[in-house]
Amino acid sequence: MSLVYKVINSPVGKLKLIASEKGLMAILWENDKPDRVRLGNLTEDGKHPVLKQTEQQLVEYFQGKRKEFSVVLDMRGTTFQKNVWEALLAIPFGETRSYGQLAKELGKPGAMRAVGAANGRNPISIIVPCHRVIGTNGKLTGFAGGLETKAHLLALEATSIRKSL
Repeated sequence: MSLVYKVINSPVGKLKLIASEKGLMAILWENDKPDRVRLGNLTEDGKHPVLKQTEQQLVEYFQGKRKEFSVVLDMRGTTFQKNVWEALLAIPFGETRSYGQLAKELGKPGAMRAVGAANGRNPISIIVPCHRVIGTNGKLTGFAGGLETKAHLLALEATSIRKSL
């Protein structure tokens, strides 16, 4: 299996986009922990169609012109992780959910910590919107891109909603 990558600049720092032959596998932060998402060997390919499409959609997102992504995803993880990541995809643009709410939606109300752990292993940041998950008390909680970045993404989405009203 061949994985390709492209590094792009964004308002929240450099992002490393990674794709397989099936679709987008990861969007990693500039200072991401090396063991958070295990990938193997990567080859740089700035012309890969999935990476080019992802870059274009991220540019539109950061410009406030895109609320949904259409790039094909290749999510790899355990069944539980993939279920959590699918639940993240269902959180509407500009809205948030708590770990407890997600656990209930998954039919596992006592699994808040497991949901949090799966959220933390989400390899496709921004597009699979783990930044939309907050603490039960409404406060921002851990985020691989940093809490400042999480706040930036949530503010960006709130501003886009206000502009469209």
